[in-house]
Amino acid sequence: MPDITRVLGVRVDCLDAASALRRIEELVGASGAHLVATVNPEFVMRAQKDREFCRVLDQADLCLPDGTGVVWAARRQGCDLGVPVTGVDLVGPIAAMCARRGFRLFLLGAAPGVASELAARLRDANPGLEVAAHAGSPDPGDDAVTTRRIHEHGAQVLLIAYGSPAQELWFERLKDRLGVSVGVGVGGAFDYLTGRVPRAPAWMRRAGLEWLGRLARQPWRVRRMAVLPVYAIKVLRSPR
Repeated sequence: MPDITRVLGVRVDCLDAASALRRIEELVGASGAHLVATVNPEFVMRAQKDREFCRVLDQADLCLPDGTGVVWAARRQGCDLGVPVTGVDLVGPIAAMCARRGFRLFLLGAAPGVASELAARLRDANPGLEVAAHAGSPDPGDDAVTTRRIHEHGAQVLLIAYGSPAQELWFERLKDRLGVSVGVGVGGAFDYLTGRVPRAPAWMRRAGLEWLGRLARQPWRVRRMAVLPVYAIKVLRSPR
């Protein structure tokens, strides 16, 4: 099995959730600031026309297969993948790992109050977890406050919920000023984990239909998901 593959030119690491978590733990102990991206079909299609976003993904330390469409495409290239490794499913295990290893965690993004509520829940679930939160925004005008709060907490692991591509581009722009070891883009994970946006039922997730559940609850996603048929055709036409 290859360690990595490329889906329409975008790198995807052939890792399951447990392997991804072990790799993230290793990155915390490595020098420098490391980006972990959770790649879905929308990422891939965006990268086709956004050269900067494509570059950031290519230089990321991990590009995890978030989405059934990416798992399917990666399998065609020889990756032995079972289910997607989603941002929302990584948050709990990352928090548990931070509590176990004594790493300081910082939650950034979502609407005001959402990250703080999730931080409290994670703290209750993981005794000893040092976690702080801030809504912030990817606007450069908010950089000073955000970086100060991250530094004050002494964060080593940063979960960024600004949505893509804003969260990845934000981390790339500021990674040398944040003082963190790992930044993970988690999209709308904070809203799901605080119950503001219900997730699709477990049977839909197992069947690879979580995207359909999201669309039913958030009809505005239809414009974003319009790229999926084009994505599927491009993958089918691409060489194995």
